[in-house]
Amino acid sequence: MSTLPTAQSVLPRSEWGGPALVCTLDYDARFLRRKRLESDCGTAFLVDLAQTTSLDEGDVLVLSGGRGVMIRAAAEDLLEVRGDLPRLAWHIGNRHTPCQIGPDRLLIQRDPVIAHMLEHLGAQTAPVREAFRPEGGAYGHGRTHAHEHGHTAHAH
Repeated sequence: MSTLPTAQSVLPRSEWGGPALVCTLDYDARFLRRKRLESDCGTAFLVDLAQTTSLDEGDVLVLSGGRGVMIRAAAEDLLEVRGDLPRLAWHIGNRHTPCQIGPDRLLIQRDPVIAHMLEHLGAQTAPVREAFRPEGGAYGHGRTHAHEHGHTAHAH
């Protein structure tokens, strides 16, 4: 029986000095603590982090034995939102919906209820397929959950 290499720590890309395997994950899959994964080239490994962690594109999982696995954000089905962006972003944030903010558009995960609300507010929406890199929480990097503001899910 072979033992899989195990990642027990995460480094930002800027602190990783060598080559790395790549593992492409969608937004939901980038939130994990313990899971078996495979790199894009098929190398299996185990993630066993001390706490649930929100991985960002470019983060590197450090494997036992010294190898690294860089995280890439996968293309996924999203909704592009255009219009009065400050107002629309406020409504999206008020519903604790993850949102990627750009200079001329917002991106959110596809949700027909939120899409209907945004269209009712005058937004122009269109389905797109691309990598999703939403903003981190206001109280640190990573994801926010409900109204628990004292804790971050990102461990750097």
